[in-house]
Amino acid sequence: MTPVPTLVPALAPPSATLMATFVASSGAMDLRQLTHLLAVAEHGSFSAAARSLHTVQSNVSTHVARLEKELDAVLIDRRSMLPTAEGEAVLERAQRIRIELQALEDDIQSMREDIGGTVRIGCIGTTARWMATPLLERLGARYPALHPVLVDAASGSLHPQLRSGEVDLAVLNGPVLEPDIETEPLFDEELVVVSTFDHPLADHESVTTEQLAEHEVMLTPVGTTFRDTLDTECGAAGIRLRPKVEVDGLRLLTSLAWQGYAPAILPASAASGFPAGTWAVVRIEGLERRPVLLARHRRTSPSLPVQAAAGELRSVIRDMGPHQPGIHVTMAAAADEGAP
Repeated sequence: MTPVPTLVPALAPPSATLMATFVASSGAMDLRQLTHLLAVAEHGSFSAAARSLHTVQSNVSTHVARLEKELDAVLIDRRSMLPTAEGEAVLERAQRIRIELQALEDDIQSMREDIGGTVRIGCIGTTARWMATPLLERLGARYPALHPVLVDAASGSLHPQLRSGEVDLAVLNGPVLEPDIETEPLFDEELVVVSTFDHPLADHESVTTEQLAEHEVMLTPVGTTFRDTLDTECGAAGIRLRPKVEVDGLRLLTSLAWQGYAPAILPASAASGFPAGTWAVVRIEGLERRPVLLARHRRTSPSLPVQAAAGELRSVIRDMGPHQPGIHVTMAAAADEGAP
């Protein structure tokens, strides 16, 4: 039976119980100690960590205390129950160990049987609108033992999830300047205005930023990457946009535009896939295209299931991207679909 894909707005960290089955063969430190430390950091208390690991609180406290003794450092502040600076350093490495252990298990299973296991794919909502369905269909047809989990989140929310291993891959906006995150280009998208046919902007196939400044439009708030980039580009040309309302969330902004509240400035992906109606999509001249990238953690080796999912994702972008208005595929033509 083909596994049912799971779509969630946020993602809990991978189960720490996997690590409990692995015990280091040498040295005093073992993986159980790291497992318990991760559980305390993720659940916020020793008692909650114990429940998540199906054990007693004293067992969790003992393992964490032994790890602290061996490292000669306090890892969890007992008053705030937050990791100390030393604890953060240990947790970062422990999380990578957990990712590698899960990848090891998935690799062995995929070598013995069909490629299977869970792959967590983060994706910005505007791109997921036209990419998610064909991606899930292709994964289900080619890898029926694979269980994809899609995480709908903004780019800024996906960065820490990539670092912690909560997602294996992510489709997000560039640029990404974090050294631990490796990226490759997928496509660039134009910026557009969505308005009803009775608005003056709808009389044009494309408009300049000078023409946009003559009208009130809906924008994301100051402080969001999309708005700040837009303001910087317009400001360099001496143009100031006139917000009618600021909406924190491109999906909600898109819905309000399609309902006819006011014209909205959006990335092209947000305007893709809506049925024909009483609205127009107008290109904006003179603005930089928004890059969309495929990202993963640089310091971990992708498992066979992750490599398979990445290959199918590239295939979807390559096949469907050119047919999406305002989308310009930037993937290398010879990209290996099996590469991570």
